[in-house]
Amino acid sequence: MLKKTAIAVVVLIALVLFAAALQPNSYRVQRSATIKAAPEKIMPLISDFHNWTTWSPWERLDPAMRRTFSGAAREQGAVYAWEGNDKVGAGRMEIVALTAPTRAQIKLDFLKPFESHNTTEFLLTPQGGQTVVTWTMSGPASFVTKLMGLVTSMDSMIGKDFETGLANMKVAAEQ
Repeated sequence: MLKKTAIAVVVLIALVLFAAALQPNSYRVQRSATIKAAPEKIMPLISDFHNWTTWSPWERLDPAMRRTFSGAAREQGAVYAWEGNDKVGAGRMEIVALTAPTRAQIKLDFLKPFESHNTTEFLLTPQGGQTVVTWTMSGPASFVTKLMGLVTSMDSMIGKDFETGLANMKVAAEQ
């Protein structure tokens, strides 16, 4: 009986690992919001990392978080690094492409609690007196991410944070 149970456990583990291996090699999370403001008013909230404290959902998770900024704000090459509690971990963002006031691409590197390297993009599309802001994050799916994907998705894990961030950005931009 013990031998049959051990074989069943090994087969189950092998099936889970096989199912994880079949998961996609990358992920993409995207959310959009319509803001009653011109792109010129919204882009500084994104391209100047000092302004992220007004809208980013993660900024409020650790009031004692240490932040460092380098490079010229609102320009390609601007860098924002942080280190905080277990909820925010440690990481670094760098603007790698900027076409103000309509597009910002950011290299996003998480260092703690786990290492990952992602790309974040903000597209601002004017529509009359409003702007549609589309926030996208994509990156490679590590084997751990693939295992987690059997239970939950990156979209369900961070999609709500994107929605909260865009809602906060809307409030900040429409003032």
